[in-house]
Amino acid sequence: MAWDFETEPELQEKLDWAAALVREEVEPLDMLWPGLEFTPPSDELRTIIDPLKAEVRRQKLWATHLGPELGGEGYGQLKLSLLNEILGRSSWAPIIFGCQAPDTGNAEIIAHYGTPEQKERYLRPLLDGELFSCYSMTEPHGGSDPTLFKTRAERDGDEWVINGWKYFSSNAPTAAFLIVMAVTNPEISAYQGMSMFLVPSDTPGVNIVRNVGLGGEPLGEGSHALIHYENVRVPAEGLLGGEGQAFAIAQTRLGGGRIHHAMRTIGLAGKALDMMCERALSRETKDGILADKQFVQGFIADSYAQLTQFRMFVLYTAWTIDKHNDYRKVRKDIAAVKVLMPGVLHDIAWRAIQIHGALGVSNEMPFHQMLLGASVMGLADGPTEVHKMTVARQVLRDYKPTDDLWPTGHLPKRLAAAKAKFADHLELEVGNL
Repeated sequence: MAWDFETEPELQEKLDWAAALVREEVEPLDMLWPGLEFTPPSDELRTIIDPLKAEVRRQKLWATHLGPELGGEGYGQLKLSLLNEILGRSSWAPIIFGCQAPDTGNAEIIAHYGTPEQKERYLRPLLDGELFSCYSMTEPHGGSDPTLFKTRAERDGDEWVINGWKYFSSNAPTAAFLIVMAVTNPEISAYQGMSMFLVPSDTPGVNIVRNVGLGGEPLGEGSHALIHYENVRVPAEGLLGGEGQAFAIAQTRLGGGRIHHAMRTIGLAGKALDMMCERALSRETKDGILADKQFVQGFIADSYAQLTQFRMFVLYTAWTIDKHNDYRKVRKDIAAVKVLMPGVLHDIAWRAIQIHGALGVSNEMPFHQMLLGASVMGLADGPTEVHKMTVARQVLRDYKPTDDLWPTGHLPKRLAAAKAKFADHLELEVGNL
């Protein structure tokens, strides 16, 4: 029987190295070049990040979730989770380690479903960090519900012609190509009637109507986009995975995306907990320090317990993915992790704000970004409420209704069953009295 909560020394040494690199070399990038993670770097910035990427490769920590045939190390999801906990503390770190969202998910589906030509054109430079990608799925009127999508792709000879609108297409402003989900056969179910296309961003008809930011960012600025696809012509070889395969491909991509978000959230929430504890020990009041106050101790205890439980669940889910090598078999736990994720980040960030007082709500601390990030995590790759429905349906599959008037846990019913089971013993006991 194998049951262990320790990391092998060789990997732990690499994780310690990664933690030091992120803390000393990468986190300063967050301060000096915020928001430029998914922008093609200037020559000056390359002189800084390229050597860091090269060192990550030498340490065999580049794109560890992918196999060697794709330029990764094939470490699997569990080891990636341990690494992502570290990378989640910095917005630049995933870029430096070759495992940033949404490119990791996009790379995964191209690796799984792409043709050799598609892999050469899109996957190789994506894995090398030479370009960025966009997953263009959500629509303005229907959100992420594929049964409501209206964007159409119609065959015209050797080309497909795409028309429609997409909203909140992340990284579209700087992406070299987009993965577009469109209806190719409206006469059948959306689950068989949609397809995906690899579309270079400079294709005529790909019109970014406006950039969309998060709360607090100026109107017209941001890394997301409202896109109007207007008679966009894509050659037949731009079809990804075959006609009608979009839903199956999406599930592959989103399963990985959800668990990867959770891995990084552990690191971000852990960073908030670290700042909370430091402030509690440093901030003086008239009769001691904050750490001596019971309310503050309660905040810290609740945060530690909440984060530890979430981390264990994420690691278990990652281990299960590695075991089955199939996201579909782990759908219930991935959905459950997705449900918990925004609450964990929100709660710990909110408590950190309270302990920091006025400083906590100021723009001199990162907590307001964490709170907004928690809201984003509640929507990214599907809203929390939908995932709760998924969890419930999966859980209920393991149960069946009772065919009796009373539930199986009804105490009088259980008592009667127990008496019937041991009737002979009970009669003997009564007879001896």
